[in-house]
Amino acid sequence: MRLKLDENLGRRAAVRLREAGHDVDTVVDEGLSGQSDRAVADAAAAARRALVTLDLDFADPMRFPPGETSGLIVLRVHDRPGRQDLDAVVERLLVALERADATRRLWIVEPTRVRQFEESSETTRGGAEERGA
Repeated sequence: MRLKLDENLGRRAAVRLREAGHDVDTVVDEGLSGQSDRAVADAAAAARRALVTLDLDFADPMRFPPGETSGLIVLRVHDRPGRQDLDAVVERLLVALERADATRRLWIVEPTRVRQFEESSETTRGGAEERGA
C-alpha cells in the first residue's frame, strides 16, 4: 500500500513498513514538517497515499472525512510511548494491511485491535460506521 508517515513517527516505523513491502514516504522527507494538519492531509491525498499518524486530530471524521482520502490510519498508544509500544501498533497495522485496504477509511490502530470507520450512506450528515478488524 502507498503510505505517508507523519512527522511524529520515526524512521524505525518507515523501515519496518518498507520491509513489509509497502511504498512509504514521510512528511519529513518531503519538507512538510511543521505544516498544518490540513496541509499534511492534502499532501497525502494528492499523492494518493494513506496517512499514518499518532495525531488524534486525524481521527475526527467530521474534520477529515475518510471518503475524501486515500486512508487515514491513526496509531493509538499511551501519552509517553516507548519503542515497544510503537513497534506493537506498527505490527498490528501490518497484520491489518494484509487483510484489508485502508483506502477511503479511517483506521484506529491499537496494540490489540483495529477499529475501522467508513462513511455511511448518510454522508451528507458526515456519518461514519465502525467495524472491528
